[in-house]
Amino acid sequence: MKTPLIDTKRIGLMLLIAFVGGFVAIGAYKWFEKDYDYTSSFDEKQKAYFTKNPMPIINADGFPDFTAAAAAVTPAVVHITTTYNHANSQFPDDPFDGFFDDFFRRRMPHQQQRQAKATGSGVIIADDGYIITNNHVVENADKIEVSLTDKRSFSAKVIGTDPNTDLALLKINGKDLPIVKMGNSDELKVGEWVLAIGNPFNLHSTVTAGIVSAKARSIGIIGNDLDPEDPKRHPIESFIQTDAAINKGNSGGALVNTRGELVGINAAIASQSGAYEGYGFAIPINLARKIMDDFMKFGSVKRGFLGASITEINTDFAKEKGLNSTKGVYIASILENGAAKEAGLKEGDVIVKIENTDINSVPQLMEKIGGYRPGDKISLHIIREGKEKKITATLKGEEENLVTENGKNKSVEEIYNKLGASFGTLSDIQKRKHQLNGGVVVTEVRPGRLFDQMDIQKGTIITQINGKSINHTNDIDGALIAGKKDFIQIVGIAPDGANITYQFQVR
Repeated sequence: MKTPLIDTKRIGLMLLIAFVGGFVAIGAYKWFEKDYDYTSSFDEKQKAYFTKNPMPIINADGFPDFTAAAAAVTPAVVHITTTYNHANSQFPDDPFDGFFDDFFRRRMPHQQQRQAKATGSGVIIADDGYIITNNHVVENADKIEVSLTDKRSFSAKVIGTDPNTDLALLKINGKDLPIVKMGNSDELKVGEWVLAIGNPFNLHSTVTAGIVSAKARSIGIIGNDLDPEDPKRHPIESFIQTDAAINKGNSGGALVNTRGELVGINAAIASQSGAYEGYGFAIPINLARKIMDDFMKFGSVKRGFLGASITEINTDFAKEKGLNSTKGVYIASILENGAAKEAGLKEGDVIVKIENTDINSVPQLMEKIGGYRPGDKISLHIIREGKEKKITATLKGEEENLVTENGKNKSVEEIYNKLGASFGTLSDIQKRKHQLNGGVVVTEVRPGRLFDQMDIQKGTIITQINGKSINHTNDIDGALIAGKKDFIQIVGIAPDGANITYQFQVR
């Protein structure tokens, strides 16, 4: 029997084909993996980019020099054009029209053409085409077009939107795009020079300069157009205020420091004319970075909750509560099943620091908490009975942060945001003065919310809500959601001593 001859050439050719095929498959996979990398955080994407493309050296001769920062950032700030095709589309007004209460209204003007357009700005934060902008720039748009400074145009798709922070993430099909380096907004100082870069009045790539006027500013504009019954309604406002000139079309543009680092996303102005009058507001990039990473990793925002009602501290409040200083924020009430309760926090505790950040206002606390997810552990420094104490709390999700009564679920934060007020317990002096055994006092009224609209003033004493006696701040939550057909009745005493009754419907 003859041994069959082995065709070595044929076998070699087959092996070569197999190896080549394997390498092609691996290469194709790696290319696909590169184009569709939804797991990397934006910090990782930025690190990879700036390793290959280092930032230019900034002039540091003791005088402000914005040229290097402007040159580095301008190519990555884009012009966004949105199209609304149908007469029934919700066409957003430019939030730079009018004063605060007009910023975020959504309405279609009468006799509006079937196709309407609006413009804004955006910032490229990853070289594969991810762009951060304002939610109000792209909300309800039928088509989104992005134009770069080199005159290239791309169609954009929305990856995620968050009305609670007025942020949105877009994606265009581009590669090796210029990007802006994200900085650290926590390190930004009042008085520091900043640049605002955007496309006001369709004037592309406009750069203006100013200083940081204030931080952690709340102006009561985010979330006013959201359904007050939506349990996912948790507005977070902690704006960077600047006097750099910004106008219509700047929404979604970049606020950068003199090193060319992105520290904020321009969102609004304070103006009675609709044009620049000295004050602009930007969303801190540290908050925005977390929201963008949530979109990439989870497809939606994952927000952690402390489960406590917080109020500001001023001189009168500190004296009333027997506090030694006005430092920090005061815990007015604790949710029974919330993270604060489980961590051992108590009503009357004063939060003075979260991690390494000093806390001196409610917006500042909301911004800091807003940067964490459910399950994250945070370190809180508190003052209790005059002594500082450190407590670790594990934040919970919104589904664990609900008050349930009569078959209705509403979040504690949503209830308080709707009213726009904070409450504290009555002092013994107040109780004796008004001959009361219990009650709560209004310690803060935020502009544009229900208490402000009803002219319920700071210092008002509330003794009854929806027919239920209010002896303590812990009584408020259950009483609020006990109202039928969303009617709320409040009985109490005005600051001038007059007996008052308010009744209104929450929509």
